[in-house]
Order: sequence, then structure tokens, then C-alpha cells
Amino acid sequence: MTHRTRRALVLALSVSAAATTLTALAGPAAGVPSAPPALSWRPCAQPGGPTDQECADLPVPLDYRDPDGPQLTLAVSRLRSEHPEARRGTLLVIPGGPGGSGVRRLTQQGKALRGQLGGAYDIVSLDPRGVGGSTRATCGLPAEDRHLVTLRAWPAPDGGIGENVARARRTAEACARNGGAVLRGLTTANEVRDIDRFRRALGEARLSAYGVSYGTYVGAVYAQKYPERTDRWVMDSNDDPDPRRVARRWLENMARGAEDRFPDFAAWAADPARAPEGLRLAGRPEDVRPLFLALAAELDRAPRETTTKGVPLTGNRLRQAMQLALYNDASFDGLALLMRQAGDPKATPVLPPDLAGPLSDEDAAAVMAVVCNDVRWPTSVAAHERAVAEHRVRYPLTAGMPVNIGPCSFWKDRPAEKPTRITDDGPSNILMIQNRRDPATPHVGALRMRAALGDRARLVTVERGGHGVYLGTGNACGDRTVTTFLLTGQRPERDVTCPDA
Repeated sequence: MTHRTRRALVLALSVSAAATTLTALAGPAAGVPSAPPALSWRPCAQPGGPTDQECADLPVPLDYRDPDGPQLTLAVSRLRSEHPEARRGTLLVIPGGPGGSGVRRLTQQGKALRGQLGGAYDIVSLDPRGVGGSTRATCGLPAEDRHLVTLRAWPAPDGGIGENVARARRTAEACARNGGAVLRGLTTANEVRDIDRFRRALGEARLSAYGVSYGTYVGAVYAQKYPERTDRWVMDSNDDPDPRRVARRWLENMARGAEDRFPDFAAWAADPARAPEGLRLAGRPEDVRPLFLALAAELDRAPRETTTKGVPLTGNRLRQAMQLALYNDASFDGLALLMRQAGDPKATPVLPPDLAGPLSDEDAAAVMAVVCNDVRWPTSVAAHERAVAEHRVRYPLTAGMPVNIGPCSFWKDRPAEKPTRITDDGPSNILMIQNRRDPATPHVGALRMRAALGDRARLVTVERGGHGVYLGTGNACGDRTVTTFLLTGQRPERDVTCPDA
């Protein structure tokens, strides 16, 4: 899963109005699409990114059971090898999410990847359907239902979920009314099919890959469906691939992830080095957690006005700010400052940008649709009430949100196909890498992915916290292990651990 909301440029849907009336979508392919047309590459460099980044548009079937029927358009991007004589293949960057932009990730990480890989690959990525420059879908949601703190189902201060039930129901109804065939086609299975169509358009017999967060699940499904088309496969920040639960399990695991990770923030916030910055919150690490919980409870009772008119700092907004800040040590100062402001009656809190305003309707639709379309969710309100009550005691940092009811429980369309079961049947060419204390995809979930893959994979565990490892944390051991695998194909003989260095 991505750790920042996406506000990409909204493009008009390229599919005809008639196509949106289709009702049967994305089941197992009944035919093979005709060969995709040659990609017409054009410059698309963005500030801060590689100067030679190229972009193109890839047509894909709206419904793979009608492969030559109505088409969607995917935005795809490429960085050609700087040293063609050293090139050995193509590396696909699979973004996280659901809702993450591969084109943007290539812009952000392309230089670092090139620095490690020395021209061994053309590096490519795509915006999945529903995301960024690809064909979008909408639900027609009001702004108040598109804030991250309302898209995530945080319970009421007393633990009640009545408001969550009402919002989830109206959100699902709006998506059913306005989303059409494009929204119903936003699934992991279709992203995997789209990746394979991209492979064909590139003229590659096999792909290597580097997937992050939700991208590891996409990568695992691709490797299960098309094992003979995989070369060297890197999966960074993994979670449980249980086909009965899929994203339900990922969301639930966030409660454990926050508990695993929060001590890192507590140690940082109690360090005397924070004092000159005015960000030392307590004299001892063990005092930071009760301080946070007390501040959230006080904001539950009395929300504070912020510099964003009409958007108060509530207990749940503080909890959501905490959950986001745990992804990266670089975000700790922002959370500490917000806690300082929350505890100072003379201060006016400043909300982080991701919490100050709503997502676009298209981004909200993309985030929800994949998780709701992939698998059926439980519908019992009473069962959710019991789960929330139990989680609020067991995992107070996340206050029941990870097991609360959401739009998927009222989703109008059944999943078009069953999720893929990940197994040990396939080539042994997968390298997993994982932080020990990951707030979004905790280590316990990665162990389940590792067990499912069996001898196909090796797992590198890095003894640190945060979400995302390769080229993102400065861990020399982890970076070296991944780079060596991508360049030489050599993996550790068994699962290994890298120290936090």
C-alpha cells in the first residue's frame, strides 16, 4: 500500500459513453487481444526527474473477455539504458497503492535506480487503469467524503460506527451509480493483464520487476499467472496474500504495524537532540505513547481550529497524521510539531497537506475500487462493531479503524473472479526485502507471503522501521543485496537479516 495521497492531473476518459454500459467485466480472458500497436514515445521529463524520461499511451481492453472491443488508455513511461552495450533486459517498476502512479514513481526514483544498475536495464513503468494519466473513473462523491480521514473509517470518539455505516453505504451507492464499466474494471487481475500487454508492446519475452507495497502483490500475482515471463523479481514491503481476504487483511495488519513502529518515533521524540528544535516531547521514550493517546482523546472531546478554515484538528486527524508519519523517519518532525501545537492552547495547528483537503474524486475512486472489486467483504454491522471494540482495546493507536466498516461492505457488484492463490509453483527467481518494523505492511504479513512462495523466494529482513526499503532508507546491506540480484541474478542462499546501518 502508498503512503501519500495522489492529486494527479485529471484526464478525460478515453472510452466511449456506450462502453460504460457494459456490465460483464474482467473475467478470465475468452480470447487473446490482437498485438498492441507500437508505442509512440515522446519526451515527458518533469522537474527533478531524469531529463530523458519518455512517455507513451498504451491501449488496453476495457474487458479482456472482449479483447478487441472498447479500449482504455494507459500512460506508460520509459528510461532507456544509458549504456546499450551493457543492457540485459527491461525492469518494470510496479507502483504501490492501489492508486499509485508508476509514471510519477519513475520520475522520483529513476535517477537512483540508474545509479545502481549502470545501464543494465531499460526501466519502465505505467499508471494503472484509473490512475494518473491513464483512463480515470469517478464516483461523484461530495468533498466531505473524500478526505483521507473519512475514506479511512475512523470510528466516533466513543467507538460508535453509525456514521461510518451511513458514509460507507452512500459511497458504495454513488460509485455504483456513477462509476460505470471503467470503475468495475479496476482490479488487480486487470492490472496484471495490462502489464503483460505492456510487455508485448515493448517486444520483451520476459520482464524483470521491482514492486513496492501493493505493487508486491501485483508482482506476485503476475509471477503466478505468467511465471515463464518473469526474469529477476524484486518485491519490497510485502503483506499477506491470503486469497480469502486480500486487502481486508492488509488493512487489518496496519494496527499491528503501527504498534511495531511507534516505539521508533517515541525514541526519536524523547531524544535530547530534539530539544533545540522544540520537538522533544518527553524525557523518556515510554512517556511519548501516553502523551499521544491523551492528546488524541482531548481532541476527540474538543477539536481545535487549524489554519485550514473549516477543517479542525480532531483526534482522528491526529491519529491519521501519526499513521502517515510512521512511514518514514523524515516525517517524524512534522508529527512532533503537530503534537506540540495540539497541546499548546495558544497555537493554531497546521495540518499536513494530505489531511488539509479532500482527494480528487478520481483518486478516491481508484483507491477504493480495486480493494472492493478484488474480493467480497463482510456485511454484518454487528460484527464490525465487535471487531472495532476489540481493536480499540488491543491497538489503541489506530482506535479500531483497520477493522471498521467501509464502502466495500455495501459494494453493489460481486467480484468478477476469485483472487489468485500465490503458491510455490514457479521459478525460484524472487527476492523479497522488508523492514522489520513496517507500519503499513508489517513483517508478520511478509512472512506469510514468504511462506506462500516457498523456495521461489528469499527474504531479506532489514532491522529498522519504515515503509519501503530499496534505495529509500540508506541501508547499505539491503541496497547491495537487491542491486547484486538485479545485476547478476545472485541471491542469498537462505533468508538473511541486514543490520540497521
